Amino acid sequence: MSNLEELIEQHQLKRHPEGGWYREMHRSTTQVERSDAVKRPGLTAILFLLPKEEISCWHRVTGADEAWIHIDGADLNLFQCTPDGSGLQEIVLNGENPLHVVPAGWWQAAQSNGSYALVSCCVGPGFDFADFEMLRQQLESKRPVLPHPELV
Repeated sequence: MSNLEELIEQHQLKRHPEGGWYREMHRSTTQVERSDAVKRPGLTAILFLLPKEEISCWHRVTGADEAWIHIDGADLNLFQCTPDGSGLQEIVLNGENPLHVVPAGWWQAAQSNGSYALVSCCVGPGFDFADFEMLRQQLESKRPVLPHPELV
């Protein structure tokens, strides 16, 4: 069994629609109301494992910020753009720079720089798949043009 398979088994991870593997670790019982009057848990947190051969494709979470926290493995390249696709930023997460927050509604994608990267992603107000959008699911005519088309 490979180290990757051991991590998947150890943490009881399952496939994530954006790529990689995950497991929800926390969902607040406290509900908050966003500015659009939608109620969500105060905070959610997952473990997220991204193997070298996979990508976290361009996606966004509306109505909530997402904090990425590097835990183990290789450096993680985290890309983010404004909602209109401008202002590309590339952030490298690792032991020296373990935390970055992607603002609500911004596009984001990630790649591991080695065999795998293990991170935690915390979303507040809490994550709901109703607020999750992958670029590849949008009509091409409605998609912003984002850099790194290989991450779609």
